[in-house]
Amino acid sequence: MSVWRQKSTRTLLAAVNVRESGVYDRPLETYHGSTSTHLRAARLRRFFCREIGVFVVKHRAGRVTWGTMVVATIAAIGVLQFSPARSAPTEPFAALARGRLNAGASLNAFGDSRELRFRFALPGADVEFPLEVSGDPSALVYEWVGTRDTILNGDLRPVNGAAFVAPTKPGFYHLAVIRGTERHIIPEPTLAVMVPFRQKIGATLNGYRIGTYLAERLSRYDHPDGFLEVREGDVDLKVSTHLRLGDFVTHDGQSDVWPKYVALNPRLLDKLELVFGQLGGSLRLSPRGSTLGLAFDVHSGFRTPVHNRGVWGAATDSRHQYGDAADIAVDADGDGRITMRDEMLVAQAVERVEQEHPDLVGGLGLYTSGQYRTPYVHIDARGTRSRWKG
Repeated sequence: MSVWRQKSTRTLLAAVNVRESGVYDRPLETYHGSTSTHLRAARLRRFFCREIGVFVVKHRAGRVTWGTMVVATIAAIGVLQFSPARSAPTEPFAALARGRLNAGASLNAFGDSRELRFRFALPGADVEFPLEVSGDPSALVYEWVGTRDTILNGDLRPVNGAAFVAPTKPGFYHLAVIRGTERHIIPEPTLAVMVPFRQKIGATLNGYRIGTYLAERLSRYDHPDGFLEVREGDVDLKVSTHLRLGDFVTHDGQSDVWPKYVALNPRLLDKLELVFGQLGGSLRLSPRGSTLGLAFDVHSGFRTPVHNRGVWGAATDSRHQYGDAADIAVDADGDGRITMRDEMLVAQAVERVEQEHPDLVGGLGLYTSGQYRTPYVHIDARGTRSRWKG
């Protein structure tokens, strides 16, 4: 618990910030009140701040009244990188008193932007999944539930901090946390377990034509760690707040081939959402299918190498093949049109994001030629700065 005080010549203003322990020392609520400078009142406030845990100061007609006092059962909160769940009900203290299991992903499970909805892993690999729970974490076990499943599969593991083991089968999963007879399924973020790159045979993966990466011929190049297996019913899964899995599927001649495979890097998703956040109120993110028109569009996400070779002007080693690049058109000024002004606003937002998040530095290309139906911007998270116009 922390107490901040601001002195003036007439009053002592107290702002009491109640905090919860765990991964984040974040405020639960802040209560403001005015008091006299009487020494006894000040000592009482300091005593309750230190010893009790949670209190509310109310002021009424210039005098202090203690409206509410709740004794926080600090020992009931797990300290092994856990704290009361962000998704807890509106009466969290009642829930704690009843010992009810509440769990949710920590804020940093959603990336720097706080907007990611996927976490990525290879089959059977360790994956970090920052978690917040109520109660004693030592009694918790977990398992993964497929997004299409309605029952638990019984493959239980003990919870050990934020380190989890991914399922051995590629697909999309929710984390289920279990204590005794109670279970809590955490809806977001979804764990996306990829098909390892090594399972690609020649130019195809399970009948889907991908092509050949330079890394398969030249050792100095890299390749994606794996691919998301996308079935027809998966295209509307949200990979972030404003982006769907279908936004990144290759636009090639295999429209009737399912499943498809997509390389997708979470650093790209984080960067795009941070750019949207920088654009702020000027960006209109209209619902898909809205009569207001589309405020943004992903022209191109992942490109298979075989498709990339057929794209006019595409670089041989285009970052689109690695899942960390996207071409987007954004109505950044909200005027219902996509123009050069929109491109410049997006470019400025990208510059600010890269300054604030150097780990997301990458390429920025502005495409304004009349040969394109609308101007668009290429954004990637390759790890080195690059700028160009097309």
